[in-house]
Amino acid sequence: MLKDITIGQYFPGDTFIHRLDPRIKIIIIIMFITSLFFIKTFPPYLLILAFIIFTIWLSKVPFKYVLKGLKPLMVIIGITFAINVLLTKGELLFEIGPLTITKEGLSQAVFMALRLIFLITGTSLLTLTTSPISLTDGIEKLLSPFKKIGLPAHELAMMMTIALRFIPTLLEETDKIMKAQMARGADFESGNIINRAKNLVPLLVPLFINAFRRADELATAMEARCYRGGEHRTRLNELKLKRQDILAIVSMSIFFGFIISNRYIGFI
Repeated sequence: MLKDITIGQYFPGDTFIHRLDPRIKIIIIIMFITSLFFIKTFPPYLLILAFIIFTIWLSKVPFKYVLKGLKPLMVIIGITFAINVLLTKGELLFEIGPLTITKEGLSQAVFMALRLIFLITGTSLLTLTTSPISLTDGIEKLLSPFKKIGLPAHELAMMMTIALRFIPTLLEETDKIMKAQMARGADFESGNIINRAKNLVPLLVPLFINAFRRADELATAMEARCYRGGEHRTRLNELKLKRQDILAIVSMSIFFGFIISNRYIGFI
């Protein structure tokens, strides 16, 4: 299960999506997330689905690899689905004892489940197609205007990227520790909730110790390389917008603007 989590991982490639400026990709993801929360009906989701499939195809990231990232979150999606089905009032479809399922509840449950799936799949494409260095530079450039009010743009971008890239590392550590504890007779799957929580103690303690150790090693490595923050720091490859970046941001602005406008105008 832990190996199925793809958030924070990078899939190397030399495609149109990989070559896009990281600032453009971050802005497109922001527009993508915004449009998801503006959609109130099912038909626009067909456009969102087509956008995700087309983007995955362009990036040449295997579809199975992208969908694999949904497996660890199926529990959250299932809980969200159940809450919406059981707690939304409306026209009664059928009743099972004290539980009632309505037409509006079922529709809302499917709608919210699709929103979560699209949200996870779409945002995971950002890290899958953007290297850690490019992502850091992109975030820093977008936050640089806020330096005038005292926002440490470089440090904030560095912390966000390190935290994001630590996810695969911590998951790998968790998997190793879990297998080691299971070899010693630990059981993480049987028993009630309280027993399972107790069984997690021999897993969490070494995990936190390893996390602090890796953080200390990273800090030492950065100090050894004379890292002093973003002040007077230069880059080997400066970010410059190209024709393909302008084309991507303009086309995506029109696309997501059309989807958001349908929320009010009602074309779809």
